[in-house]
Amino acid sequence: MTVWDRPEPPTRPAPLDRGRIVAAAIALADEGGLEAVSLRKVAARLDVGPMRLYGYISTKEELFDLMVDEVYAEILPGERPGDWREALHGLAHRTRQAGLRHEWLADLLGGRPSLGPNALAVTEATLAAFDGLTDLDTVMRAVEVVNAYVIGAIRREIANLRAERATGLSDREWQHASGPHVTRMLATGRFPALTKFVHDGTEVEPEASFATGLDWVLDAVAAKLTRPVGEPFTIAP
Repeated sequence: MTVWDRPEPPTRPAPLDRGRIVAAAIALADEGGLEAVSLRKVAARLDVGPMRLYGYISTKEELFDLMVDEVYAEILPGERPGDWREALHGLAHRTRQAGLRHEWLADLLGGRPSLGPNALAVTEATLAAFDGLTDLDTVMRAVEVVNAYVIGAIRREIANLRAERATGLSDREWQHASGPHVTRMLATGRFPALTKFVHDGTEVEPEASFATGLDWVLDAVAAKLTRPVGEPFTIAP
């Protein structure tokens, strides 16, 4: 039986419910990451004994499941998307924004699907945008591809933010500090492609990079959806 199927205990003298427990856990995680979350610390935040929580949450993993589903409420579309591309585009950007608000989310995305009501509602809204457009297998592969891009991009961006805090250096400051080493390595002539990239490449902000990559992924999905069934992909000469 999942945590969503298990009833909460009867009301006791000190008001407590899963909603308050999850809100306290999210506040702790927002402040100090997942390592700051434990049933004992959540109980202390709520000013109750740790054993009180076990009537509502059996394990820390259940608590994490509830936390993720609570954040999925922030990812739900405000209105029905106009088409599949709008649905996936909105899902991607709302997920990124939620990840930046709750950096710990990056550590819990991926793996087995979340089965909470908000996560299921997000999935329903996404799949409904493909209704009648193509076969179910193609829809699932399309959603999986976009999710893989979004999760990878979010994890990379969060990792950079964490590195900035750990080192005290912004990306630009870190690049400047690493400059002498990179210059020496490029001067060996062993990395011509990398040298061209360093000298001629354009640096973009994370949001612009995310948006560009997402558009490329969605273009690839669109090509797959409009390609006649059975027609192989070909590469123009």
